[in-house]
Amino acid sequence: MAASSETKTVHSPLVTYASMLSLLTFCPPFVILLWYTMVHADGSITQTGNYFKQHGLQGFILIWPKPTATAWKIIFCYGAFEAALQLFLPGKRVQGPMSPTGHCPVYKANGMAAYFLTLFTYLSLWWFGIFNPAVVYDCLGEIFSALIFGSFIFCIFLYVKGHLAPSSTDSGSCGNIIIDFYWHEQNGRVADSMLVNTILMLVYVTKFFWWEAGYWNTMDIAHDRAGFYICWGCLVWVPSVYTSPGMYLVNHPINLGTQLAVCILVTGILCIYINYDCDRQRQEFRQPNGRCLIWGKAPSKIVASYTTTSGETKTSLLLTSGWWGLSPRFHYVPEILAAFFWTVPALFNHFLPYFYVVFLTILLIDRAKRDDDRCRSKYGKYWKLYCEKVPYKILPGVY
Repeated sequence: MAASSETKTVHSPLVTYASMLSLLTFCPPFVILLWYTMVHADGSITQTGNYFKQHGLQGFILIWPKPTATAWKIIFCYGAFEAALQLFLPGKRVQGPMSPTGHCPVYKANGMAAYFLTLFTYLSLWWFGIFNPAVVYDCLGEIFSALIFGSFIFCIFLYVKGHLAPSSTDSGSCGNIIIDFYWHEQNGRVADSMLVNTILMLVYVTKFFWWEAGYWNTMDIAHDRAGFYICWGCLVWVPSVYTSPGMYLVNHPINLGTQLAVCILVTGILCIYINYDCDRQRQEFRQPNGRCLIWGKAPSKIVASYTTTSGETKTSLLLTSGWWGLSPRFHYVPEILAAFFWTVPALFNHFLPYFYVVFLTILLIDRAKRDDDRCRSKYGKYWKLYCEKVPYKILPGVY
């Protein structure tokens, strides 16, 4: 996103700044609380609450794990390995969407190859006894702690670099230091509940890398700036919160039975496929300028013109058929349901495993609001026409 002399936000400035400061302040300790509750408090919020009643805030200092040499070693080796794969593996050149300043970033799409090579290396190291994967779980608290501090340092580096040595015209300052920093450059066998959770998450991650080129056109990449929100979120929040149902199941294995396990697994995979098919449909529609078939028919569309910050007039095609005829963000529905189905193997003894589902729902509703406001500002009358044809934001008939 280009720097602007006037900071535009979806919510009022007070709400925006309060939200950002709250996330900067409370997300890091929440990650540690989540880990502690899942691993050391039987997944019970009540048990954690009783601990703090006895020990007060001093108890939080006692449970915060110190980053260890082993944790830093795991992070460094994994990071260096993935960086090497990104640099040296061949991949197709993919152009990202044009930014408001007219900059068109180019990426190397080698994520799928890197993903499978990572899996192969991981399994090989485990098979030949070179690396014990259980070490990651045993050091999970220390790893999260190291990531929290390391990612903060990384975000500060991006903030300074964005001001002193920006990589492109899309960097710079919006005039507010807060927004600049927030948005800138044990068991002998595996229970079937854990298998369902792990398989669904593995399918989801595989889908992500399979669709790597399309991800460059998403709101995260095209419009949100690289700062605390994106970088700290991806380095700390994603590996801790997104995997929290599995963290819970390590100490709470549940036998679902074959029928229920298969039912959850198949339904979860179907949700992941629909989520992928929504994104694939839009991507295939855009590439040939709308000359394709959607559900066996020529797609209906709106040709919308808009003006860039440099004064150029451009056109975009707004798809109004297929999945995108149901709502402009219908793909959020199977995304949320997929998260629910890889969580539901934990059943309903505790609320905490479902935190990610609740968080994701709130996140995507807020994102839908931000995206709707951005599109209304960008396309004007054409977006009004689009909303008349596709009236619901996410869930048809509801919202």
